[in-house]
Amino acid sequence: MRNRLIMSMLTGATLLAGTLLGAPPARAAETPARAADTPVQAQVPGAPAEFGTDWHDPLTAAPPVTGPGGRTCRVTLARARFRDFTPYRGTYTPPETCGDRWSKVVLRLDGKVKGRQYDRLGHLHVGGVEILRTSTPQPSPDGIEWSVEKDVTRYSDTFRAARDVEMLIGNVVDDTYTGVIDVEVTLVFHTRGPAPRRVPDRVLTLEETADGTTLTTPRNSERVVAEVYATGSGGGCEEYWYLTVPASAPYSCKADGGPYREVQIRVDGRLAGIAAPFPTVWTGGWSNPFLWYVVPGPRALDVRPIEYDLTPFAGLLNDGRPHRVEVSVTGVPEGRSGWSTPVNVLVWQDTGRAHVPGALVSARADGPGGDSSYTPGPEHRLDTEGRHALTVAGHVDTSHGRVMTTVSRVLAHTSVHRWTDGEAADGLDAVWTDAETRTVDGPGPARTTRTLRTYTMDGTTTIGAADRLRTVLTLGDRATVVEARGGVRTAWSRLDDTYAGDATYTTGVPRDQRHAVGTTSERYRLYGSAGCHDRTLTTVQGVLTQDRLRC
Repeated sequence: MRNRLIMSMLTGATLLAGTLLGAPPARAAETPARAADTPVQAQVPGAPAEFGTDWHDPLTAAPPVTGPGGRTCRVTLARARFRDFTPYRGTYTPPETCGDRWSKVVLRLDGKVKGRQYDRLGHLHVGGVEILRTSTPQPSPDGIEWSVEKDVTRYSDTFRAARDVEMLIGNVVDDTYTGVIDVEVTLVFHTRGPAPRRVPDRVLTLEETADGTTLTTPRNSERVVAEVYATGSGGGCEEYWYLTVPASAPYSCKADGGPYREVQIRVDGRLAGIAAPFPTVWTGGWSNPFLWYVVPGPRALDVRPIEYDLTPFAGLLNDGRPHRVEVSVTGVPEGRSGWSTPVNVLVWQDTGRAHVPGALVSARADGPGGDSSYTPGPEHRLDTEGRHALTVAGHVDTSHGRVMTTVSRVLAHTSVHRWTDGEAADGLDAVWTDAETRTVDGPGPARTTRTLRTYTMDGTTTIGAADRLRTVLTLGDRATVVEARGGVRTAWSRLDDTYAGDATYTTGVPRDQRHAVGTTSERYRLYGSAGCHDRTLTTVQGVLTQDRLRC
């Protein structure tokens, strides 16, 4: 069986002679290749002339989740074969010989599937807490295997007691779609090594009531963070929300407000947090599965949650009563489904006080929403801009003094969507930014964390002569984080995860007559005060031609 996601790290090696698609662009709009160009496939020794019935197992350029070494305990969370929409249900029992305080907890999913199957979305809950949201790669006829690893130390509170386990990767198996998805999920508990930053004391979920979803926090909460695993999926238009257009434009996916989306969280009806959703492209996305057979798009196999610091509301939440906490996605047409927004709430408690009082001091919002302008013509065009800013501030009176937390977030979006009649040519150039500043001012110097997230998408799909469909696409996932204390930088990191692909196949014919060709690459760079990771992957017709480490 071919190399797995975690096991195929070929240190600094080039497997076969070949070249990269090019240096990662500074932003998506600078990518020169367009789908109208004639595709050029690299002549790589050992690579087939076109895709066959087998290809390299899926893998990503992201760094592996390493443990500190020393003694570990392993617990199997789930072992299941998904062929329909029946969830796996089981019971988690904490490890008996590793105590209840761990330096690190690592989740690992191992999956395999063969035959024909769509990409499928899945989740894993322990005690109602969502600890993993994932999607699956599409298989080869001969079968693939893949793995996903995730640091789940933040959920340690959940793992300290026996819990119910539920996992579901909804699937359909019939005479056409034959792939049964076989997975095993384990937790590895590390007992030695440096202690992590203080993990949450409690991990809570929202309670469903007749009036909506509510949250009751411990009365001595001093920090509260909500995380939302927001995904637009399900095969409808919200899976491709970034391509939707107003009703006046002739396009298959419509939304009156255009493509602007924003994930909001409210506490007792008051806006408490805003965020730009990550534009995930699943492994069947952009009408071209040959782009994703080996190298998936950023975050496709490991969906990361949006985080909202709700600490300014901690004084309000600490009264021991349930409070309404609700998540919504703006821009979605009324009555349309397609978004999933499960919520976990992480709470840090003040062990020196039974009740931590406080107050919300201010909440200011500016300029919500997006605006789209449609221009008809032989090539239809939709220009969209959006912006929203929110600043909330509140204090809590802890056992170590009054602490004021201020959270400011500014969202911005621009996109240009061009397409022709019948959508024979369809292209998007889009940028999303999500800038967040968190300042904690209390005893001692003020602590500030500044995070700038930038997501980019630049691609075009065309259908040309002989029904040849070609997609050229570049995706970017970037983030810069700077931490300071008293105005002095104490830590920093910079992430640049860039995917580029160019794939062509014949539509409307059986699989063995598609004559598909494709070149894909990913470069994942993570630099900072904690170290360096820089890895590049390149594939040609499903063959891994380069796996290079620079750090």
